Amino acid sequence: MADRFDAGVRLGDTIDKDMIAVPIGPKLRMAAVAAPGYFDKHPKPKTPEDLTQHSCINLRFPTHGGLYVWEFARRGRQLNVRVEGQVTLNSTPHIVQAALEGLGIAFLPEEEFAPHIDEGRLVRVLDDWCAPFEGYYLYYPSRRQPSPAFSLVVDALRSHDAPTRKRQ
Repeated sequence: MADRFDAGVRLGDTIDKDMIAVPIGPKLRMAAVAAPGYFDKHPKPKTPEDLTQHSCINLRFPTHGGLYVWEFARRGRQLNVRVEGQVTLNSTPHIVQAALEGLGIAFLPEEEFAPHIDEGRLVRVLDDWCAPFEGYYLYYPSRRQPSPAFSLVVDALRSHDAPTRKRQ
């Protein structure tokens, strides 16, 4: 990155330690959801491990083709679950639609599902296992002198509310 770009945007916990990171959004939170009709036929999972007994809607990463491993955390315990299901998609709108159609349990950032949860079209499960995590950050090399224009952008972001930090 240092040779070709001034900066990048990534989730906070994926930024290299020698980079300067400036928050550009709020913390995020995942949500596991399904249509009420799905839970008419299947018991609600009580733990992330219970998901292995359910039809889940998988997310395939478009860039490298791997499947997303669902990540949960509660009381300092982190748990990753590889889920199974007959549906695998590579776009969040399609995953939301598949959940609405009752094809299984889906897992995405909660804002993807918010209006459907609010209106009762989707039911959230494992809420206590979906802890907030670092949101998106603008990041750039700590060893490089930024251009004046780039410095203005960073200063504007810093003035909003979260402090800049060097990854250590």
